[in-house]
Amino acid sequence: MSDTHYQSLGMSSALEKQQKQSRRSKWIVVGSVIALVVLIAVGVTVGVVVSNNNKEKSGSSSSSSGSSSGSSGSSSGSSGGSSSNDPSVFDKDPNLHKSFYGMAYTPEGSLPDYGCSNSLAGTIKDIQILSQLTSRIRLYGADCNQTALVLEAIKQTKVDMQVFVGNYVVDGDPGAYERQREVIKEAIETYGTEHIAGVTVGNEFMLNYVTGRSSNDANSAIGNEGAAILKANIEDTKKMIADMNLDKTIPVGNSDAGSFFNTQIMEAMDYGLSNVHAWFANTTAEDASKWVTDFFDETNVKPAALLPNNPKMYIAETGWPTDSKDTSNKNNGAADASVPNLQIFLDTFVCQANSAGIGYFYFELVDEEWKDIKYGGVEGHWGLFTKDRKLKDVKIPDCAAP
Repeated sequence: MSDTHYQSLGMSSALEKQQKQSRRSKWIVVGSVIALVVLIAVGVTVGVVVSNNNKEKSGSSSSSSGSSSGSSGSSSGSSGGSSSNDPSVFDKDPNLHKSFYGMAYTPEGSLPDYGCSNSLAGTIKDIQILSQLTSRIRLYGADCNQTALVLEAIKQTKVDMQVFVGNYVVDGDPGAYERQREVIKEAIETYGTEHIAGVTVGNEFMLNYVTGRSSNDANSAIGNEGAAILKANIEDTKKMIADMNLDKTIPVGNSDAGSFFNTQIMEAMDYGLSNVHAWFANTTAEDASKWVTDFFDETNVKPAALLPNNPKMYIAETGWPTDSKDTSNKNNGAADASVPNLQIFLDTFVCQANSAGIGYFYFELVDEEWKDIKYGGVEGHWGLFTKDRKLKDVKIPDCAAP
């Protein structure tokens, strides 16, 4: 989830952190093949999801997904939840404002390695919260039926929400792409295109491909080898969408670390999602917003504008961690993980990016406990909310998102 224009900015230490971060993120889908049998068993059809929803709504609020609660608490700062059986009727939190262009989101428990413990009830609660912050979300993959869960949650909550669904492409595992393609196709056939803004093929695939082969250049010979794989998947997804004869055109894009976009991929995609984290560039919280916008403009927006297809570029991830599991990783050069520094980043980035017309997906909604357990450091502490959906001690900016 990190990225830096290392060559021009001379930040080799940040690159080392980025590569380490990328290797960590790869595990999310590496276990997909091993867990395929589990996926078949638990990857319910959309019809089953809908029918089971009635059971989940009538059950207790503890039916949320994952190892943490996922339900909204009753203390100050919690959001979502409802005393009604109608998910479209839920409590609004006056501390929340629909100020974010978009939010990065994965339904809790949407990991094959954890047995796909996500649930419709937990996803509904998250969508209720997200709808008070933004009208757009991006997903990373389609395993564990998460595409249908999100679309069903939007349908039941009746909120204004557009979704960039995702297909997490795995190096060396073509079956991962094909499996997720079919799940995405089924979700589109079931729910239509009303809430789908795009299909993102690949997340940091090029970063993982080239660094895994001892290279740092996405446009090298090694990079072009990886690009051929990803480009074929992008073109296949475009064909799948075209063959469906849908009522609107769905753009197909790609997501990667900001410094690892391959030109051939950019020429094949309709849009790009770029991970841009100032934390990994050792900046202060005060300087972070400017660093993010300058990097994004120079490394992604301007190069894309030179291409014949001029793909639309978005910031796929940007944010600030608030803590670390261990003290030694709470600082990264001048970057300090803390709630006050998160507030500084919110105050200097959100409304300013909105005014500048920058499309971005804030990283992220909640602290992800599995990352804290698996990796330590700041990995599990990027959320605006704690893992049990309590708003941290921050004030959400109040401005209109584009």
